[in-house]
Amino acid sequence: MTQRTSIHSSILERIGSTPLIELRCIVPEKCARILVKIESENPTGSMKDRMALAMIEAAEKDGRLKSGGNVVEYTGGSTGVSLALVCAARRYALHIVTSDAFSLEKRDHMRALGAELTLVNSVGGGMDEALTRNMVERARQIHERTGAFWTDQLNNADQLGAYRAMGDEIWRQTAGRVDAFVQSVGTAGSVRGVAESLRDKRSGIHIVAVEPSESAVLSGHKTGVHKIEGVGAGFVVPLWDPSVVDEIATVSTEDAKGMARQLARKEALFAGTSTGGNVVAALRVAERLGAGATVVTVMCDSGIKYLSTDQYKGG
Repeated sequence: MTQRTSIHSSILERIGSTPLIELRCIVPEKCARILVKIESENPTGSMKDRMALAMIEAAEKDGRLKSGGNVVEYTGGSTGVSLALVCAARRYALHIVTSDAFSLEKRDHMRALGAELTLVNSVGGGMDEALTRNMVERARQIHERTGAFWTDQLNNADQLGAYRAMGDEIWRQTAGRVDAFVQSVGTAGSVRGVAESLRDKRSGIHIVAVEPSESAVLSGHKTGVHKIEGVGAGFVVPLWDPSVVDEIATVSTEDAKGMARQLARKEALFAGTSTGGNVVAALRVAERLGAGATVVTVMCDSGIKYLSTDQYKGG
């Protein structure tokens, strides 16, 4: 085993440079290989560490966020945990607006890192357009009342650079051997940033965006309620750019949950529902492309964040 000898000055230096792992057990014969970007190796166990750091650093650089300042954000949880990490490391007070629709582990993690939480109640524990807009409005009110810097993730393009860097990593790790990239849509920052990076290097890479079938608004259908945490805002998000996407795939909550369980039991990859949705869609693409091709998708976060939910309870 290689011994690490480097000493870091901050936990934030451990964000990024995550590995790719090839799926071995759930991919049928004669399919393309599927590589998964293991974003659970970021400090909070989530890809959102990348965007949180990028948004804070950009605000520091242009003066929107000053030393000793306050930060506010609305979030399904992972972005909030990531912001809590960054704000703790940079010594900013953080106020998070979230909901009972999202896992208890995420809320506890944010509090443990020092964030103050405001909870917005959901209807039956589901994610929909009304909940997203209610959380956004509550965050706006806190911003207006306190003057805190509002990261406003759905509108904040500062995150794109972090995800372009993720695309650069994928390109280097595959030595340019990537034929398709599959990623679920929350803010749309990750699918857009990675797609832009990969397309700069080779225009023919097939880009697939994934959304919940119960709320397939990007596909032109009606908004609805789903339980895939962190994706599917219920409306077309501002950072969405259809020009960088070749295909929109829809995956049901139940299929996403089922695949997440399979990943844990058959591949020893312990992930959340958005990752399950990614792999369901990636398998469809791999079947079409066939042997010899490479499909890359993302393990968005760790399954540890979902142990209190029905994703793994009793399973």
